[in-house]
Amino acid sequence: MEQMIQIVVAGLMLGGVYALIAVGLNLIFGVVKIINFAHGELVLVGMYLTWWLWLTFDLNPYLSLVIVAPVTFLLGVLIQQFLVGPMINSSPLMKIFLTLGLSVFLQNLALFMFGGQFRTVNVPWAEQNLTILGISVTYGRVTAFLVALLLVFGLFYLMKRTLTGKVLNAIVEDRETAGTIGIPVRRYYLLAMGLGVGLAGVAGSLIIPFQAAYPLAGAHFTLMAFVVVVLGGLGNMGGALVGGLILGVVETLTGTYLDPGLQQVAVFIVFIIVLIVRPQGIFGGAARNAEVGLK
Repeated sequence: MEQMIQIVVAGLMLGGVYALIAVGLNLIFGVVKIINFAHGELVLVGMYLTWWLWLTFDLNPYLSLVIVAPVTFLLGVLIQQFLVGPMINSSPLMKIFLTLGLSVFLQNLALFMFGGQFRTVNVPWAEQNLTILGISVTYGRVTAFLVALLLVFGLFYLMKRTLTGKVLNAIVEDRETAGTIGIPVRRYYLLAMGLGVGLAGVAGSLIIPFQAAYPLAGAHFTLMAFVVVVLGGLGNMGGALVGGLILGVVETLTGTYLDPGLQQVAVFIVFIIVLIVRPQGIFGGAARNAEVGLK
């Protein structure tokens, strides 16, 4: 029993990072109304940048957040300004092709720059265990979970309690009306994309001490983010947090008690069950789906 509790705790730690990735995707999805199939590769950008800073300057991956966060935020702004922005009125299918193309480009760029080897960082203290009430978990996972949780709640606060969040919510509700009353919609698109990509980059920094970076790793994060978003309810930030935690636990329990090769199978079994029983997600509703442009 004690072993199972320990595995569940480890899964929750991982799930916190999945939730951070998913809320960034949800933000982009809800505000800019684009399905970003390159989101996992943007997590990979954060992982490779963190690895490069560690290799070149021996910079601790957690300290590298002060560099990775603004760099990936700027990358998101540039993607919105020069790629997504010019196609904002195109059909949803063209936007999907755009993000798929960006995904393939980033994968091949990573392969060209860093090769196909697995890259990770070695942080000795992050490998040490923190033991509370007989439950042990590494400091690296605890740190990743706490930082991810802090950022997720920070985004909740931004969206619910600040003027900027209220403006973003107004754009989610009706961007045409928001534009007619003087809200600079395209400027807020830049902010939303920057924040979403920035959160993905930060997640990459948090996860690389215990998950290796390689050119195709982004596909895994993209899939997990989509499963989390749909599981929690499209456009629902709280649902994304709960969905991330559930998937982290399911993945860890499956890898421990069944087979690591079955982790994604178990995740998608849960995903399919939720789609059958509650298609709008655990916390979603039909109206919310309409808000993010899926209906």
